[in-house]
Order: sequence, then structure tokens, then C-alpha cells
Amino acid sequence: MVIIIGSGPIGLATAIELKKRGIESLIIERGCLVNSIFHYPVKMTFFSTSDKLEIGNIPFISHGPKPTRQEALEYYRRAAEHYKLNIRLYEEVLNVEGNDGNFILKTNKGTYSAKKVVLATGFYGQENRMNVPGEDLPKVTHYYDEPHRYAWQNVLVVGGGNSAADAALETWHCNANVSILVRYPTLKPSIKYWVKPDIENRIKEGSITAYYSSELKEIREGEVDIETPEGLITIPNDFVLAMTGYHPNFGIMEKLGIELSNDDLKMPVYSDKTLETNRKGLYVAGVVCGGMDTSRLFIENTRIHADHIAADIEQKMG
Repeated sequence: MVIIIGSGPIGLATAIELKKRGIESLIIERGCLVNSIFHYPVKMTFFSTSDKLEIGNIPFISHGPKPTRQEALEYYRRAAEHYKLNIRLYEEVLNVEGNDGNFILKTNKGTYSAKKVVLATGFYGQENRMNVPGEDLPKVTHYYDEPHRYAWQNVLVVGGGNSAADAALETWHCNANVSILVRYPTLKPSIKYWVKPDIENRIKEGSITAYYSSELKEIREGEVDIETPEGLITIPNDFVLAMTGYHPNFGIMEKLGIELSNDDLKMPVYSDKTLETNRKGLYVAGVVCGGMDTSRLFIENTRIHADHIAADIEQKMG
């Protein structure tokens, strides 16, 4: 038995490749199936084309040139059903004891034994906090879903990437009074090519107010303080959308005994060929391999991890 922690696309792909080799696996997921994609904005469109998101040789056909969040949810659900994968949802892994060939996993719902363990938890579940007073107020969110609730409200979007641009535009289209705060002199050049001109034009015409090279200093009910190049200002505010990015769950990696690099990236230490970590019999897969460098790894360039891991496990388990 191989236990895979995380039911994202790469976790599913690993289970599929193991099944093709006749190796039984169990996926344990603390949320819903492909939990990270489920928490994407409702109207989100992927940057990648659908063929780059395919797993298990199952065609992914989308209605447009780029697949939507809804289409991805349906596709990965269909892939899991097609291969009849063994998945336990809404169950969180608390600890992994034992050694290679004889692991004992403890969750909030039970105890399981496994010969090998694969960690494929991604990074979307842990937000990068701003660490400013008032960040825990109910009006602050690190996860944007859809714009309707922000109609006619004073909204501050924090961030300069794709998520921030999408949130700013969608809430503005719902008649919110939108401001966007960017730490750098410009928006990120990596913003989707069909979105970048739109957000830039809305800022240029004054429909959306941009504060560049600025930092959020404090959040209060009804207003926020912003440090700008011209000095500290206070603006009215009803909601703060902190689109500041996410990072892997380093806590679970530490619990599992996975060594991390001693630099700011905090990358797990693993074999490039097999994806096995310093803890023998325990593998990492998917974007979790990138540590804090969350812009380097995606579904399309980590799908190969499933093949490498399954091949190594097949060889070692016979």
C-alpha cells in the first residue's frame, strides 16, 4: 500500500501511475477533491491550455482555448472516477511514524499502514500573511471567490499579480470602488496577456486607483492606512482582498522529517530522479517541491513526477 497525501492533480496522477503498475494506493485529502482548484476564483481561467493539464491519458476538452475552473473540477473528478481511485476526503494527516516499508499514518479519523508515502499537498492552502495590525478582521480575506458581495463597497486589493488583477477587475465590474496596492513600481509582467491591458487601462483612466511602491500599514473598521512614496494616507475601506500569494505547508513537512534547504526558498531536499526525500520511502510530488518559489512549478511541468515516483516505487517494491 502506498499512501498519497493530497488529492490535487499530481496526487491523482501518482495514484493513476501506481495503479497502472498494479500497486495499491490510498489518497488522503484534508479538503475536497482537487481542493486548491476548488478554492480558485469562481470565474478563473487557466493560463495553460487543457492538454497541458491532462493526467492518466484522459483527454481534457474545454469549450474555449483556455479551460475554466469549473471545467477542471469536472475533468479531475472524471479522471478519479474512471480509474476508481481510493480517496478519503475531509481527513487530515497528523503524523507519520515508522520507517520505509512500515509507515504508520495517523489522521484525525483513523490510523493506516503503508510501505511508501507520497506528499503532494501543493501550496495553495497556506496564505502569505501581510503581518499588519487588523489583518484578522472579518473584512480581510486571502481567498477571492466571486465579486457580487463587494458591489458598491470600498475595496482594497493588495498584490500585483494575476489574482490581484482578476479580483480588482471583477469587483470593479460589480460597481465596487476599487483600489489596488502594489509593493513594486509596476504590476507584475507575468499577468495573463489578455488581462494585463484591461487592468492597466482601468488604472490609466482612473476607474481603479493604484498605489505603487506602497505598503499597507494598518487595517481598521471603515478605513486603512497606506504608506506611499508621498507619505502616509488613510482611505475609506469596507473590504481588503489580500492577494499576496501562498506557500507550502512547511509544518507537515517538518512533522514528516523532510529536510528543507537553509535558504529563503525552504525547498524540500529530494532526489531529482526519484523524488524521494531524505527520509527513505517518503516522496514529494508537484508544486510542493518548489518551496517558496511558487512561480516555478505548475501542473504541466510536474506531471512527470508521477511517472518518476511510480517507477521508483515499482522497482523497490518489486
